[in-house]
Amino acid sequence: MTDTVGDMPVSHFARRNAVAVSADKLEPVQNKSGSAALQGDRSKQARLLIALLAVLLVVVALFSLTAGASQASSWAVLKSLFASQVDPNDVAARRDHIIIMDIRLPRIVLGILIGASLAVSGAVMQGLFRNPLADPGLVGVSSGASLGAITVIVLGGTFLAPVMSFLGLYTLPLAAFFGGLATTLILYRVATRRGRTSIATMLLAGIALGAMSGAFSGVLVYIADDRQLRDLTFWGMGSLAGATWVKILTAGPIIALTLIAAPFLARGLNALALGEATANHLGLPIQKIKNTAIVLVAAATGASVAVSGGIGFVGIVVPHLLRLSIGPDHRYLLPASALLGASMLLLADAVSRTIVAPAEIPIGIVTAFVGAPFFLWILLRRRGLLDL
Repeated sequence: MTDTVGDMPVSHFARRNAVAVSADKLEPVQNKSGSAALQGDRSKQARLLIALLAVLLVVVALFSLTAGASQASSWAVLKSLFASQVDPNDVAARRDHIIIMDIRLPRIVLGILIGASLAVSGAVMQGLFRNPLADPGLVGVSSGASLGAITVIVLGGTFLAPVMSFLGLYTLPLAAFFGGLATTLILYRVATRRGRTSIATMLLAGIALGAMSGAFSGVLVYIADDRQLRDLTFWGMGSLAGATWVKILTAGPIIALTLIAAPFLARGLNALALGEATANHLGLPIQKIKNTAIVLVAAATGASVAVSGGIGFVGIVVPHLLRLSIGPDHRYLLPASALLGASMLLLADAVSRTIVAPAEIPIGIVTAFVGAPFFLWILLRRRGLLDL
């Protein structure tokens, strides 16, 4: 029986994407100059792009430090970053130091972590399900993580109080993690059968799971008090406004571990693109790879949702853009996605807090304005290949 990817035969998927399990297995071909070259090998292009994306991230981070409602100058930013102490009599210097070190810098660090985790989660999910439409926000994973977090926020003072006192600051990220994990496991079981992942089933199951999570979340919002309701309303649209060093210390280690572990899945995800039967013949522990990928996506999405709320479309826009330029090899796609996702979220955050300054637009609105048309473009571009 022929393996399938979505509704396409594996052979067709592999030809379209030129997936390489390892570069040394590619056949050499003669180019116009007569020298041997690897067909479909974009490793040099990918390494160059990763270097450029690293430079872009530094530039965007520096720009984000100087952007905002406050008129802190670039010189004040540099002085605050490198000054060991601030003159207590200089009111302007003290103000700039507080704005930069306690507001903007935590926001930038958190934005880098969340942007990278959402983009890498999207790339891993697309490799796991073997289609470009998988994204934690679109298939209900983020909704499940949000339900876990909302449960803790609203019911934390009731029967969950002993759990919160035991887990402390890690209660919210862990609740979001288990909510995202449960949703991911259900989605994978529903959408995949005998190694065949149906894109239509995945999208419909994601819609159903998102609706169910939204219904339960709506019940919790209904019983929330006024203070909780205000927090949940702004949090639900996604924002980095509440970034603090404490939040970074709670969610940061979880996100950092997922970003470190994700590249180790690259070879397995490359093999999965050829079909599970082929991957098994290569001697790879496919079930272990799939289980690890599910846990990583749930952990990264859960930790991100817990501290920033729902920020959509980063996980689908970033990997798809990169595949157009460097191909689908996950050895390069995953680190490139982390860098571009971090840069994109920092730019969206800069727009959200400057376009209507001194007010602020939730960052989820900005990413939705960009991501929703891009998602429609992907559907239109692939409608000849997908049977939806």
